[in-house]
Amino acid sequence: MSIELIDVLDENGVKTGEILSRNEIHKRGLWHRSIVVAIINEKNEILLQQRSKEKDKNAGMWDISVAGHISTGQDALSAAAREINEEVSISLGYNVDIKSFRYMFSYRTQQKFSDDYIENQFYDFFILRKEDLDIKNIKMQESEVQAIKFVTINELINMCDKKIIVARQPIYDELINYLHKY
Repeated sequence: MSIELIDVLDENGVKTGEILSRNEIHKRGLWHRSIVVAIINEKNEILLQQRSKEKDKNAGMWDISVAGHISTGQDALSAAAREINEEVSISLGYNVDIKSFRYMFSYRTQQKFSDDYIENQFYDFFILRKEDLDIKNIKMQESEVQAIKFVTINELINMCDKKIIVARQPIYDELINYLHKY
């Protein structure tokens, strides 16, 4: 497994020029950028993934379709396409095209999971709508994901209320507003 290198940012989201491993960034609590993607089918259902029990945070919890770090030298759209192809590869005969993404918004968050795992992150949130998306055509990366399912808006709201989904409330609020328009 290769070491994931990430650009260090300042508190305003500007690259500092420093590049560190993902582990070092979290250990030192440095600012960095990640992407989050909600994949939505033609029934307005959201693809969710259940995180592997081996993950270092939020193990076994349900989560948005795809989330991941932006690697050094990569932009948010390329990172979003890469993460989809890695975590929940959609077997439709083609890779996800960056032109298919709809940028929604960015936000930042600070969380301390342990003394050695501090997350100071900027998130870029995208939506990817896919027609004819069959759960049988989605291949999970088993080291990252243990299950996948589609949920309705009401099921998503219920999961948030029960706190069985990774805390990303700004994203869920925006996603619910977006889906109510369709």
